[in-house]
Amino acid sequence: MQDRAFLNVTASLTGRRWIGPAPEALRLAEAMAQQTRLPPALCQVLVARGVTPADAAGFLAPALRDLLPDPLTLRDMAPAAARLLQAVAGRERIAIFADYDVDGGASAALLLVWLRALGRPATLYIPDRIDEGYGPNEPAMQALAARHDLIICVDCGTLSHGPIAAAKGADVVVLDHHLGGETLPPALAVVNPNRQDEDGSLAHLCAASVVFLLLVEANRRLRTEGHQGPDLMALLDLVALATVADVAPLIGVNRAFVRQGLRVMARRDRPGLCALADVARMDNAPTPYALGFLLGPRVNAGGRIGQADLGARLLATDDPAEAAALAERLDQLNTERREIEAAVRAAALAQAEARGLDGPLVWAAGEGWHPGVVGIVAARLKEATNRPAVVIGLDKGIGKGSARSVTGVDLGAAVQRVASEGLLIKGGGHKMAAGLTVAQDQLEPAMERLGALLARQGAGTQGPADLALTSLLAPGAATLDLVEQIESAGPFGAAAPAPRFAFADCAVQARRIGENHLRLSFGDGMGARLEAVAFGAFDGPLGPALDNPGHQRFHLAGKLEINSYGGRNRVQLRLEDAARA
Repeated sequence: MQDRAFLNVTASLTGRRWIGPAPEALRLAEAMAQQTRLPPALCQVLVARGVTPADAAGFLAPALRDLLPDPLTLRDMAPAAARLLQAVAGRERIAIFADYDVDGGASAALLLVWLRALGRPATLYIPDRIDEGYGPNEPAMQALAARHDLIICVDCGTLSHGPIAAAKGADVVVLDHHLGGETLPPALAVVNPNRQDEDGSLAHLCAASVVFLLLVEANRRLRTEGHQGPDLMALLDLVALATVADVAPLIGVNRAFVRQGLRVMARRDRPGLCALADVARMDNAPTPYALGFLLGPRVNAGGRIGQADLGARLLATDDPAEAAALAERLDQLNTERREIEAAVRAAALAQAEARGLDGPLVWAAGEGWHPGVVGIVAARLKEATNRPAVVIGLDKGIGKGSARSVTGVDLGAAVQRVASEGLLIKGGGHKMAAGLTVAQDQLEPAMERLGALLARQGAGTQGPADLALTSLLAPGAATLDLVEQIESAGPFGAAAPAPRFAFADCAVQARRIGENHLRLSFGDGMGARLEAVAFGAFDGPLGPALDNPGHQRFHLAGKLEINSYGGRNRVQLRLEDAARA
């Protein structure tokens, strides 16, 4: 971290200290610009991602064929693929047991669509969040085993020793990405890049990516037998949705999955995603933002507060009429979810603030808080404080909660450790998200222990007032070409944050739009001006300060984007912060 604040901004209008790139990063970016002839601002983005000049061209055009790992590098992949194909060839009865979130729904849909293309229907089973909880349970697995020959657990099952043992008479294959324990359940195969005996090179994959790799291997085996498997490239829209919605790091092959998946989604070939995009009023080409904040929450809504299988059914259907009905229902549930979430969020934030926001862990627990929204509220607390957060709903002495982490802090491992020590009834997850169940009388010591483990990983060392900036830019340099080139360094998301640029000493003209938003035009006196928008500006200090700036000049900070309106593309700044110059 620099000793000196960027542009000398130690306390912006929102109270944050601005942190710019280190001198070494600036030197590397300048050298890259000289060697590659790429724009310096783009080079600063690439350097921040750890890209070298030699790798820049390949990084900006990631090819799936170059980045896709051999599926057989994952343990148990060979028996899993062989058993799936045996079930297809033998016309066996197949059941898919999936988690109720986007990753689980997309994973199930991948298998359902692939099997349907081969003329093999499968049973979909997704547990009820409240009545059954996360993952396989013994009654459900016993019932499925009585009627099926093969049960495939997706986005769950790695820690489900008892329920999988209860599936007498059926083979069980687990396709998951959650952290594994010291022992594996008694399944025929457990394919999981986060098994303890894996090398961790594919730990960033979500469950849908693991399922996709299984289908790659299955198709490869079909080809060796002289058969043509279903089109896998057409399924990448589902993989992209799951990758973004599950906050998987956008590194390695995940970048290619999302880049290619967005292109597939733009073709509007999948009835469920088309219907969902329409009810979400998506009028532009799909983006990672749309996947994470428009489509993902609607797919999740069924599992959160409605019927658990709605999202997976929507993603898997090939019937436009069914897709339209399911999308409409999920949109309604998402509206209800937002209302429930708002109430829980307000109560959780007040409780967390009273407890203190400067520790390594922010947490809150409340009686009757809906278990379907605690994960979203945990994400909001994490975003507001830049610390791992846990939110727990209490019911009859038992708390069920969700946790969200920040980059560089492995939350799932810490939760699993606390569970192994007996302070939690159960708990697990992955680096960025986890779930837990805790007895109410163990709540305080469990959270204290979890906070201590997270502190060892550095949680809480970066203050919420720090705003990281990629580069200083002049308004005239923010051209369409530059923004398009910067977007080629994406997609941006978890572990790959979108670059944030600063514009120094600008004269601002602003007008209020709606109740809380602000639209601006600003320039540095060199001729060029740039448009900006600040959503929710009047919910904080930005709106009042910039609405009537007078002759005051400002430093501005935010993310560049392309605004498509009326058939015309223009660059605009999504304003996040400002400071008086």
